[in-house]
Amino acid sequence: MNHPRPRRYDLIAFDWDGTLFDSTALIVRAIRAAFADVGAPVPEPAVAAEVIGLSLPVALARAMPGLEPALYERVAQRYRHHWFASQHEVVLFDGVAELLQALKARNFWLAVATGKSRRGLDEALHSVGLTPVFDATRTADETASKPHPRMLQELMREFGTEPERTLMIGDTTHDLQLAANAGCDALAVSYGAHEVASFEGHAPRAVLHSVAELSDWLAAHA
Repeated sequence: MNHPRPRRYDLIAFDWDGTLFDSTALIVRAIRAAFADVGAPVPEPAVAAEVIGLSLPVALARAMPGLEPALYERVAQRYRHHWFASQHEVVLFDGVAELLQALKARNFWLAVATGKSRRGLDEALHSVGLTPVFDATRTADETASKPHPRMLQELMREFGTEPERTLMIGDTTHDLQLAANAGCDALAVSYGAHEVASFEGHAPRAVLHSVAELSDWLAAHA
């Protein structure tokens, strides 16, 4: 008689942009356009991609260091303009909705831990009909920015889960550092903002190259 495999995790937390939402190219475009709008130097596309996942103030300062604080605020305003004007172009990666429904059917707690703002995440969740799917979410403007562990710590406290029973899934080194700082396992996906080589030294349990691979891994190991 076959017995069900014991579940490895109770809480699975996802990054949003570049992990579930196919938004990397749009974010890079919006960051670069925002700097151009205010007459500031424009970061290279690879640099703009590298800061995805951080809170917006941290991301802009890291993308182009050394500007006056007031100028960063103007860049942030222009970024929001470009993002909200274009976010209707962005969709979930193929297979994400099915993956999340399969995890719900296995009774995992599902969460989002993102560098987006609360407004940005809520609008994105609503636009793709996923608001009811997630049991909790955390955004960078209501807690600490990645890689500070507070996002995951708050989520674990909310559900009464331990770090060893919590899995973080993301497309950037910021997500992997967040998980490590919180004492949790992590999975990396290579189809988002950061290159596979950047994951070396961060010890994800696996690097997955598509949503299908991610689904298969979670079915076998989570």
